[in-house]
Amino acid sequence: MFTIKWNGDSVTILDQRLLPMQEVYNTYRHFRDVADSIRNMETRGAPAIGIAAAMGIALAALTVASNEIENFKEEMNRICQIFAGTRPTAVNLFSAIGRMKKIIEKGNDISQIKQQLEKEALAVYQEDIEANKAIGRNGRTYLNDGDVVLTHCNAGALATGGYGTALGVIRAAIEEGKKIHVYACETRPYLQGARLTTWELSRDNIPVTLITDSMSGHFMRTGIIKKVIVGADRIAANGDVANKIGTYTHAVLAKENGIPFYVAAPVSTLDPDTKSGNDIPIEERSVDEVVFIRNEQIAPEGIFIRNPAFDVTPAKYITAIITEKGVVENPASSGIGKLIKS
Repeated sequence: MFTIKWNGDSVTILDQRLLPMQEVYNTYRHFRDVADSIRNMETRGAPAIGIAAAMGIALAALTVASNEIENFKEEMNRICQIFAGTRPTAVNLFSAIGRMKKIIEKGNDISQIKQQLEKEALAVYQEDIEANKAIGRNGRTYLNDGDVVLTHCNAGALATGGYGTALGVIRAAIEEGKKIHVYACETRPYLQGARLTTWELSRDNIPVTLITDSMSGHFMRTGIIKKVIVGADRIAANGDVANKIGTYTHAVLAKENGIPFYVAAPVSTLDPDTKSGNDIPIEERSVDEVVFIRNEQIAPEGIFIRNPAFDVTPAKYITAIITEKGVVENPASSGIGKLIKS
């Protein structure tokens, strides 16, 4: 199983919309198809979105016909803007696009720019896998043998280049010999936990129990859940974290029940230019995701519906932010300054 793969003249993407019932890989030779795969949730997860964008831009460069450097750059910058418009919340997307734009802006030879864009896209991919494994090593000490760990949405291999962030910490603890049992929230309305996290963990023979989002408080209060660990789509300078809608609820419940709440994410998710969670743009997705489950309508027509894809968890609810460069404990007191300086 892989999430995304560069083929030299095309990009292959696992269609996560069809999981867990079908494992289908789509191969695209046009950058617009890759952009659409980000927009329509065929591929998702902040790190994976960044990788897909980088590969999509590298793919686009192969098809731009202009032999005049300024025209080539103008077209490539237009393509970068198309990718920037796919998903507004995940900062990894803009980080990856920024890396590609630097190559475009500094280059003077079209052939060399194309080669460098391909090389950079592969670097974004490989660096993510290495970062995930380092996150796992840095975070595994926070999990004890026998822990039952709650996670929300999917922050595993499916959401990254491979291995995972939140699930990477769990994998690293298990590889160390610890017995860990995962409670996965279903993650309404898109059901990433039910469809993706349980599928991914069961393939790796990691014990997992599926619960609805509204059950987490019960299992915290009764002492079953010992830790909570989630990923992130953007982390503001003060340590506030944007993650899949419902994360904030679990964080408040964890605080109330004295349960550690951890966030695992690569430094590419840190956004020092965003002062606090109040400044993070929250994507609103189609109301059909709320009204329909697998094409089955579950709500009456004509009612008002909201579908924010993310919420913000204030730093005061977070025990530690775990990255490949280190861990910030009690981020409410220091924000992410320590990691940015490193």
